[in-house]
Amino acid sequence: MALVTLLMAFGGAWITPVALKDIAAEAGGAREVPALASALAWLCSGVGGIVLGRVADRVGTRWTVLCGALMIGAGLAISTLGPPWPLWIGHGLFIGLIGLGGINAPMYVYISRWFDRRRGSALALISSGSYLAGAMWPPVFERAIAHLGWRETMLIYAVAEIAVVVPIAIIFFRVPPEVIHPPAAIHAASSRAPVLGWPPNVLFGMMCGAAVLCCVPMAMPQQHLVAFCSDLGITRVVGAVMLSVLLGTAFLSRQLWGAISDRIGGLATVLIGSAWQCVSMTAFLMTQSEAGLFTVAAAFGLGFSGIIPAYVLALRELYPAAEAYWRIPTLLLFSGAGMALGGWLAGVLYDHYGFYAPAFATGIGANILNILVVGTLVMRRRRRFAFA
Repeated sequence: MALVTLLMAFGGAWITPVALKDIAAEAGGAREVPALASALAWLCSGVGGIVLGRVADRVGTRWTVLCGALMIGAGLAISTLGPPWPLWIGHGLFIGLIGLGGINAPMYVYISRWFDRRRGSALALISSGSYLAGAMWPPVFERAIAHLGWRETMLIYAVAEIAVVVPIAIIFFRVPPEVIHPPAAIHAASSRAPVLGWPPNVLFGMMCGAAVLCCVPMAMPQQHLVAFCSDLGITRVVGAVMLSVLLGTAFLSRQLWGAISDRIGGLATVLIGSAWQCVSMTAFLMTQSEAGLFTVAAAFGLGFSGIIPAYVLALRELYPAAEAYWRIPTLLLFSGAGMALGGWLAGVLYDHYGFYAPAFATGIGANILNILVVGTLVMRRRRRFAFA
């Protein structure tokens, strides 16, 4: 039920990438306008996750999910009033801040409290909701946009999303078994304990910075692949299918990454996934044929899909469970900021240069920096265990 909830919640956010050129045409051809809408949805979902993660910890995940579902529907309706400001407000405030913010981060914390064994696999499954949405919905949205228009598509999906998620929230999301509210003194003591020999918030800051750096390149193909294909003379129908292949591969492979992370740990999984993503991102610069792009898209989905749940697993491995309610949403805020920055930056660089190569090259640079940071943490962890 959590997976279905995230599948529907994230579905609305994929309409704008599919309709990117249509929406840009109404904004004077500027692709940064719809790209910024998608960026705001990612960024504000992270901000909302911090606030609503605390709310969910107090009143229950059921109620934040219920409210979030209604706000996503409202955001889609507001977005139909047109670019730029209604589109930005609908995506940023309603879909992102209150909508996905009340569903995504609280759901990570909620599911992590139901599992002691195979927690990595459980987190990998529910975190696949956004990619399953990306695999299922773009071809559907492309057909709906072609026949009805992007506004009508948003309105129809808003009704469907509310009709599915609201009953699930009411019926299924009861209080999890692990609800810990320790005394303030115990919480303060746990917060000061060194992690891998460093102050806990120093290590946490490095993980958050790494999350930004890995999500900048992660967002670029996801948000711009359909438009990128169109620029190469590949039809939007094929581009939508290619995006579906990318995210469908991400969904399927994420279960494999979950099993791997249960064996080797969260940080090591992040490092492997980030390196794979960097290689795949480089391949986008070297491929322009339709068959080649399908192959690269599948490889990209296979590589990046395990990174975010592995970050969450690493937090649960390194920090006390009582701190999950604020550390996990904070990390997701930084990953959302990276997704927002990557999607928006690709639009800006395209508008400036007229092609996507500079944007993808920038993403590769950010990815290399991420590998350096995460590699440092992995080496630090191995040395600590070696001398333990």
